[in-house]
Amino acid sequence: MSSNTDLGAISHDQFAVRKEKLAQLRVSGEDPFRGNWEQRHTSRQCLELAPPIELPASGDELPRPHVFGPEVSVAGRILSMRIMGKASFIKLLDRDGIIQLYFTRDELGEQRYNTHFKKMLDIGDFIGVSGPLFRTSTGEVTIRAKAYALVAKALRPLPEKWHGLTDDEQVYRQRYLDLIINAESRKRLILRSKIIAEIRRFLWGRDFLEVETPSLHIIAGGAAARPFQTHFNSLGCDFYLRIALELHLKRCLIGGMDRVFELGRVFRNEGYDRKHSPEFTMMEIYQAYSDHRGMMELVRSLVLHLCKSLIGATTIARADGGEIDLGAPWREVSYKDLIFERTGDPDWFNHTKAKKLQICREILGLKEPREDWEDYEITNEVYGKLIEPKLIQPTFVLNIPKELCPLAKLNQEQPDTLDVFELCINGQEVAPAYSEQNDPVVQRAMFEAQSGGETQKIDTDFLLAMEHGMPPAGGMGIGIDRLVSILSGAANIRDVILFPTLRPETQDA
Repeated sequence: MSSNTDLGAISHDQFAVRKEKLAQLRVSGEDPFRGNWEQRHTSRQCLELAPPIELPASGDELPRPHVFGPEVSVAGRILSMRIMGKASFIKLLDRDGIIQLYFTRDELGEQRYNTHFKKMLDIGDFIGVSGPLFRTSTGEVTIRAKAYALVAKALRPLPEKWHGLTDDEQVYRQRYLDLIINAESRKRLILRSKIIAEIRRFLWGRDFLEVETPSLHIIAGGAAARPFQTHFNSLGCDFYLRIALELHLKRCLIGGMDRVFELGRVFRNEGYDRKHSPEFTMMEIYQAYSDHRGMMELVRSLVLHLCKSLIGATTIARADGGEIDLGAPWREVSYKDLIFERTGDPDWFNHTKAKKLQICREILGLKEPREDWEDYEITNEVYGKLIEPKLIQPTFVLNIPKELCPLAKLNQEQPDTLDVFELCINGQEVAPAYSEQNDPVVQRAMFEAQSGGETQKIDTDFLLAMEHGMPPAGGMGIGIDRLVSILSGAANIRDVILFPTLRPETQDA
């Protein structure tokens, strides 16, 4: 029998035992799912209120254990129990962390201690406890329980060795257990919330206005990505889940909202790996009377602000043991120069498509490019597979080929490139930014070139808006999941998404 099968059998047995306890509690007149408990303090507040360690007269002695502090009232989940004859210890988990509880027969009474506390409580249960704070002989802050109540019975046991007994997908599938057992996961996902809150404060401080735009689009625009499609019954037509926030936010610029941003979910029906999720969080920012250079200053200032206010350092540890130095100067390099560096071929952009395919296959080891690919697609495959994954330290990749984005301004000195940067950190694109195209005639031509003349796929309503006049602007998108994974040192963006998308699983009742 496998270890997982053994675990399932044990879990089933404990489920039956706990259901029997539940029945006994109800027969005795106790509600095992109490309406409430007055939680006046958290574990962190208890640590702050605890009495100081009273040092003994002699350095050879232990601190005095029973110097009591104020009375507190806490509530949370039982993580561990050390049951003894006349006294017992419990570790309680709440939103701020873990606090130790001390239960005694003398304080609770023999009947309640022996028949309820020792027999009816289990690891995983939620309890409320009140009593004075003190420090044990080792100095650990502890609550001496004067009163307690079971507020919610857990019918299934917590796994004892969560990560040793389940695969990664099960951790994501049962994230609630991961949050209970794994302090690092809990810390990482709390950091995500703090990062998002701090991003908002930073942008509000620069006079940006947060807006909300539709998630259902008639035309999937703003990015080159495959959308999810749905049908709106009341209107009798198909819609797409948005693949970008861009075109509606630019309508805000046209309407006179000079500085806008949106934090929202975006959906792309494409690959799924440690850098990609079909449902992810994107922030897009647009600032009138700015450009891609202005966005460079904005994103660097934002990232350094997050490091200072939340991380306390600008050097971030990577999951593989390396480091990312966000405080050092961020490199600026052109797309073409990176291609030259990687291929070692200064004539790359002068070669025929056949020659480039030959170099990819015979020298660079890339098998994916095909004869039906466009010239720029072959070059971008070299960039995406061999260059971007090596850009670990912050790098602004400039002068992107014009074929890769129809929404940016052409560079005046190199008209085959765009006034665009892609910010790469930790081997992945984190934030692309443009000097936004605001000429409606040029914009229409670029849309038509990208769509191959299929005008039904062009957002003509957006072009109509542009024809009313759009100010010059800088725009930028930031992948929030990727940014959080970098700042938290996570190896996979699923580690920073609370409930990542997974294949459905058949579950027993």
